[in-house]
Formats: sequence, C-alpha cells, structure tokens
Amino acid sequence: MQEQSYEKHVRIHPPFHYVLVPLALITFIGAVFNLIPRFRGGIELWYAIILLLASFAFVLVVMLERMYANKVQDRVVRLEENFRHYMLTGKPLDSRFTLSQIIALRFAEDEEFVELSARAINENLNADAIKKSIREWKTDLLRV
Repeated sequence: MQEQSYEKHVRIHPPFHYVLVPLALITFIGAVFNLIPRFRGGIELWYAIILLLASFAFVLVVMLERMYANKVQDRVVRLEENFRHYMLTGKPLDSRFTLSQIIALRFAEDEEFVELSARAINENLNADAIKKSIREWKTDLLRV
C-alpha cells in the first residue's frame, strides 16, 4: 500500500489527468482552428460551428464530471468524519468547522484526530495547517 504524507497526498488519476483532459482541450482548440478559415460562409462554416459546439460540450462534460464526483466525495467525507468524531468522543463535530477543515482532518489517524480537531477549532487552523500538523497519516486511496 502506498504511504501518504503532506508532500504525497494529492491524487493524480492518469486516465483523467493525462488522457481525458488534454484530449478535451486539444479537441476544442482544434475546432477553433478549424473554424477560423471557414468564415467565408457556406455549409463548411456550419459544420465547423457544430464541431466547435460539440467539442465545447465535451470540455464541459469533462469538467462537470470531475466537479460532481468531488462534490459527492466531499459530502461523504463530511459524514464519515462527523461519524468518526462521534464514535471517538460521543459528540458530533463542532458546527464551526469548514468543509475544507473537515476534509483535511480525514488524513489524521484516530489517535490524533480528536486532539487535532480541537486545535483546529481553537486556533482556527486552515486546511493546509491541519495537514502539516498531522504526525501519522491515514492512507486514503479511494479518493476521486
């Protein structure tokens, strides 16, 4: 199993980041360059416009797919961490937590989770400060 740390916790998904995103952008850029010489009019112009709109739709679908998956993941993480805090302390998470703070806390092992969550509220730590404060990282390889 891969070890995670502050330096190595960002997830890159090669099929998405190295294939789908570049392909969508290349398709859109190609459609723009295909449209430019066709401004003389005629049926070729309409084909180029349709190609541009389709490639724009492709870019939009790629972006929305990622946004929707991240939004669902954020909601699940918020529920998981609230439940974990409840299991460890008998109380739900403080309502003053921001979503980014809760997401940062998910990398903390149970042994330091309660202490770190109290520090995060008392010292108003941002997500980056919370992640830097984690001594033992809990590996999360099921992220989107």
